[in-house]
Amino acid sequence: MTGLNTCAGAVLGLALCSGAAMAADLSWRFEWQGGDGYEMRGALAIDAALAERERVFGEDVECFVVEGYHEGEPIGRWALGMKTEDTTWSLTFLPQQNAFEVFGPQSLMPQAWNMDGFGTDCGRDGFGFNIGNAAQDLCLDGRLLVASQVPPARPFPAVPDPSVKFPADACLAPALLGQAGPEAVLPASFPVASRAIRRPEAAAAER
Repeated sequence: MTGLNTCAGAVLGLALCSGAAMAADLSWRFEWQGGDGYEMRGALAIDAALAERERVFGEDVECFVVEGYHEGEPIGRWALGMKTEDTTWSLTFLPQQNAFEVFGPQSLMPQAWNMDGFGTDCGRDGFGFNIGNAAQDLCLDGRLLVASQVPPARPFPAVPDPSVKFPADACLAPALLGQAGPEAVLPASFPVASRAIRRPEAAAAER
């Protein structure tokens, strides 16, 4: 994975970055490997005061972004700043374990990132992720990517990374926006996309 010395044109076409999360925040980066060549990379930040909690939830998150890939090609992204009143948004993170909660008897749908249990509400040209009782899987362009599915109870770790630089639409706090100058460095979680976002079938047709 590769970093970049400028925010221009980076992170799937975004031209601005917010800079690192505020000093009082803790940040993690993560990668998820799905079936059939699908994967997801992302990062989140929470207030450091919440780090001693067993669980933190979607409403506790300060910054969040995910980007999806199929066989190495970018297929879509979603960031917290894109959330609307109609967006499915549920997250359960275990800061002391450096992991996202996965399916279990006490947690039937611990993650729903712009994607409900049916996997059809991520929107036109949208991207989402869900962990429910059936699987961990992705949503793309308003449809469930069945081929991406992996077992629902598979562990989903995250790596603490205080150097994460979030794209401008990943953070809710207005004070975070525009903090980064032109020399801001993108996190390793977000390699540069050299081509426009394409659907998996389009990428496959070029091989």
